[in-house]
Amino acid sequence: MLNFPEPPKSYSSVFLEETDKPLPGKIDPRTRYAFFSTIAKGGKSLIKSCKDLHLSRFVCYKTLKPEFASDEIEQRRLIREARVTSMLQHPNTVPTYELGRDGRGNPYFTMKLVHGYTLREILNFRERYDLHQLVELVIQVGHALQYAHIHGVAHRDIKPENILAGPYGEVLLLDWGLAKVWHPDGSVSGADITAKQRNTVDLAEGDGNIDVAIEDISLTGHGKAQGTVHYMSPEQLKQDPSIDHRTDIFSIGAVLYEILCGEKPAKGAKLHEVVESVLHERPPEATAVAQHKVPALLSDVARKCLNKHPEARFQSMEELIMLLQQDWMSELSRV
Repeated sequence: MLNFPEPPKSYSSVFLEETDKPLPGKIDPRTRYAFFSTIAKGGKSLIKSCKDLHLSRFVCYKTLKPEFASDEIEQRRLIREARVTSMLQHPNTVPTYELGRDGRGNPYFTMKLVHGYTLREILNFRERYDLHQLVELVIQVGHALQYAHIHGVAHRDIKPENILAGPYGEVLLLDWGLAKVWHPDGSVSGADITAKQRNTVDLAEGDGNIDVAIEDISLTGHGKAQGTVHYMSPEQLKQDPSIDHRTDIFSIGAVLYEILCGEKPAKGAKLHEVVESVLHERPPEATAVAQHKVPALLSDVARKCLNKHPEARFQSMEELIMLLQQDWMSELSRV
């Protein structure tokens, strides 16, 4: 178990006067939330902490940035994210509390306010954590993905920044904004919007995010393949319409590889070089790259996840989890 500082007392304490104060006779949603404080900014969204005055607790409040607040597709995307997160009720996903519109008519949703460190922050201090602790994080994320895949959802944005480890042993997979949803009959969700655009490619240097314009505008992609390049599968980069849950298996393999080696499997100083690496280059074995001993089983798992062809990867998260739960620690103790 990873040991982190506990949440601030102001967020976590229970006070008798708060539990017994009367509920207003008329509930006005416009005055339900107060004491807003921005805690994170996404590409198009704002994440704030605020106090729910009805339930006397601090919550996470997610909405769109002002410049995107009136964008109908971004609004629908945010609403879809709220509902997907809400419907995936699993110990390794964040509980969703409410979906609504503010006084200006802009959508928002509230979630459990969680504290801890992202896997990215943990990997920045990799020497403080043993391999067993980090692989356990991957297993917990795997459980969330197994549950999502069974229910017809692919996350499509697995990366260390979206994995949170809390102070009480909780591990949470965050940000389902790029999720792909299937109908029970196996067809893709009909909520997508289609239109024609020129087939162009726009590679933006910077934080590693990529936007690739394609022929069809979809609600999820808004006309672009979105995600973080180092962790995207080849079929996600290509905007393959047949993409399925196995894209997440590729991405979790990239995360595992980075845990084992201290570096990402895709290489390149410029973004187009990373794209080329993801599409065509086979990363070296983790056992050959890592500065410390890596169990062969874990290296083999990462390699199979990172296969360019979905049919050659693990076909389910259950299969992957079973291997990660094997006794690979004994290999580390051998001289």
